[in-house]
Amino acid sequence: MTTSEFHANPDNFCYRHPGRQSFVLCQRCMRTICPECQTQAPVGVICPECMQEQRRNQTPAQRRANRRWGARSMTAVGGRPLVTYWILAITSAVSLLQFVPGIGGFLTSNLQFWAGNLYPSLSGAPFEPWRLLTTLLVHGNFIHLGLNMLALWMVGQSLEPLIGRAKFLTLYLVSGLAGSVGVALMSPSTPTVGASGAIFGLLAALLVVGRHLGANVIGILVVLVINFVYGFIVPGVAWQAHIGGAVAGALVALIYVRTSGRGTTKFWWIGLVSALVLVLLVVAAVVPPLLITAGH
Repeated sequence: MTTSEFHANPDNFCYRHPGRQSFVLCQRCMRTICPECQTQAPVGVICPECMQEQRRNQTPAQRRANRRWGARSMTAVGGRPLVTYWILAITSAVSLLQFVPGIGGFLTSNLQFWAGNLYPSLSGAPFEPWRLLTTLLVHGNFIHLGLNMLALWMVGQSLEPLIGRAKFLTLYLVSGLAGSVGVALMSPSTPTVGASGAIFGLLAALLVVGRHLGANVIGILVVLVINFVYGFIVPGVAWQAHIGGAVAGALVALIYVRTSGRGTTKFWWIGLVSALVLVLLVVAAVVPPLLITAGH
């Protein structure tokens, strides 16, 4: 192509600024746009006119979310729930290794949570508090793993882009911690495995955030209630972890929605969530030994 042919082709220049050369296309209308006219979208970039049209088509809940958390938090750097994918991949890999002969038993025995590992003076077991979280990586069977990972994938697709990656990871870990604390409080003699506490925390958080944004949360509430009932009626399910995770997830989500929009948002939510974690650790350290001692 000659120089004259290149300059005569308008597709080689921004449609809003004809003097600016560019080879980037709007992902919606496919017109050429320069860097000044590019707005990051979940996939690629879009032009100002398509951005305005997208905003006009938003639901009231989406508009409220944009005002509350801002565009950057909503898109979570491209809108891809990367933390969800990483948690899913790591958890699936570790859990699948449980079913490998010669490895599975070692992983389960060293990663599962048992309250006795928090109170060596009472149980004689080694003090291993990290099991409060490592139990999220191991599961009882393929069905247990599959259901938890399916729920993580479904909830993470919506929740992580909404609140951001750092908050989503924090929510997941705090909910998982609270699930283990719930087991330590209500069933200290029972070893547990699985990410169910964290999953229930995500469900409860999605319910709180959705309700705060004015979205229809009836479906989420029905799923949460069904899963709670299932945990109570099916033997061998650690419903204590479900309760602990759901309560913590709802509290963390409440902190997020109440602190968003402040000038020092980051310091508020980090401080309050840290205080919640401290309370959980104190409760885990103090209350179960008193219950165990009283039982004897």
